[in-house]
Amino acid sequence: MNRIKYLLTAAVAVGAGAALLSIPASAQQKQTITVYSTLQKEVLTPYAEAFSKAHPEIEIAWVRDAGGVMQARVMAEKDNPRADVLFGMPVTNIVSLKREGLIEPYAPKDYMKLQPRFRDSANPPYWVGLEMYLNVICFNTVEAEKKGIPKPKTWADLANPIYKGQIAMPNPVMSNTGYGYVHSWIQKMGEEKAWDFLTKLHDNVSVYTNSSSTPCKYASTGEYVVGLSTDLTGPFLKTKGAPIDLLVPDDVTAWDIESTAMVKGSKNPEAAKVLIDWGASHEAHAIFNKYYGAVGFDDLNNGPKNSIPNAVAKAQDYSVEWSIDNRQRILTEWAKRYDSKSEPKAN
Repeated sequence: MNRIKYLLTAAVAVGAGAALLSIPASAQQKQTITVYSTLQKEVLTPYAEAFSKAHPEIEIAWVRDAGGVMQARVMAEKDNPRADVLFGMPVTNIVSLKREGLIEPYAPKDYMKLQPRFRDSANPPYWVGLEMYLNVICFNTVEAEKKGIPKPKTWADLANPIYKGQIAMPNPVMSNTGYGYVHSWIQKMGEEKAWDFLTKLHDNVSVYTNSSSTPCKYASTGEYVVGLSTDLTGPFLKTKGAPIDLLVPDDVTAWDIESTAMVKGSKNPEAAKVLIDWGASHEAHAIFNKYYGAVGFDDLNNGPKNSIPNAVAKAQDYSVEWSIDNRQRILTEWAKRYDSKSEPKAN
């Protein structure tokens, strides 16, 4: 099995660093494609290894970063696309790129076997879903007991001053997970009430992180009691022994479907289609299901240990189109109000 290495690339036009995952070439000549992803390294590594085993004739240079960074990078490169495929990119980012004319539609071989939620309604589809994630709270039960901090039962509870300095949250400008919290609260509460809530929440937040997984990691080590993160990171940390509970206040939460799509202007379209075909296969979704509780085939929705039960039912009913239409406006306002607690951006 090929060894997988992670390297830091130089800053690109959007001014952000990215982690490059490459699989060393074998003696046999391979076709190389470049793939942009937002997947965490913990899952991208086994996915890359599985694809390499299934298709040794194709070498992939994987470039990974947060959803907002990857979307901006594709837009910055529109006149000379560097990526061939987006793999594990939140569907909200892909739909935004589709609107800019930067996605090439393609129907992979098995995509009609996927659950409807995991298929773009267009024919041919612009995107095909790989897995769904939920936004959750990672709650450190040990530190909470020491500090006398209760479990939040509603999202609005996080505005209570008892949580002051005890919350880490993904930066919505840098992380699609972070933006998911913000737009879902606005759609749930209404704009005026949501901004009032976000201001009170800001008083309690210690840091806005660039990565969606970092807040849960902070909560698992007790640095903060509350880490707003995803149901990808939480179950694995809990299974490893972290003293955290995974909470979905109000029984509904933000979500996104990590998907795959072809970049318009791909220089290697046939090899790109091989990867997209693989991503829509039952074989691939069986691998995805080891890390995510909700994937595209009905018989594969068990998920890893400590996954959120019945995850799909907890997905908040909101408008994805609204979240896209209002994204720039909301992020501009959010940054103006709250960016003072953001982690430094990567150079």
